[in-house]
Amino acid sequence: MTTPTPDVIDRLAGISAGSSLDATRAARPEARAHAQRSFTALFEPASPDAFDLAERYAVAAFIAGLHRDPAATAFYGARLAAHGPDLADAVTGEIARGLTEGPYGAYPEGPLAAEGAAGPLFRVAPERRKALGPRLTAAFEHAHLLLFHPRDATPKALQTLLEAGWTTDGIVTLSQLVAFLSFQIRAAFGLRILAN
Repeated sequence: MTTPTPDVIDRLAGISAGSSLDATRAARPEARAHAQRSFTALFEPASPDAFDLAERYAVAAFIAGLHRDPAATAFYGARLAAHGPDLADAVTGEIARGLTEGPYGAYPEGPLAAEGAAGPLFRVAPERRKALGPRLTAAFEHAHLLLFHPRDATPKALQTLLEAGWTTDGIVTLSQLVAFLSFQIRAAFGLRILAN
């Protein structure tokens, strides 16, 4: 049995025991516990069948890099080095290629249409597709879509994942992982701002 990871948001935010931020987080114990349980469910599952740990940490390192968050990038990069070291160079290269602003996407005709913005659609570099394999290639492209083109996510994007070998359960977990990391990274960033 593995030892559970200490609170990751605390770690990413640089919160030490007994600090004022520790007291702030302790004032909402259920929120703190639920966030950590989400991490455990996604990254320390009893059975990661549909989505193995190396893939999970590759996607996590990619997402952290796209958020340009040094603490999260270091944390998930170290996890990737432990679980999928052969993927690390390809992930680093794709982070550099995937950096952009956003969000992009088109609203349907109506009052919000003016807020639509065109932006690049990310595709994994041909020279890294072999290192990542079809599943991670599709996962990176899908994660980038969710982060930077959320309004453009369509059933076709899900079909692309299925064709790359993802199961329905795996797709659900991948989507949960992308959403959770966006929350976790932003929460830690906000707490670091409070500390200043």
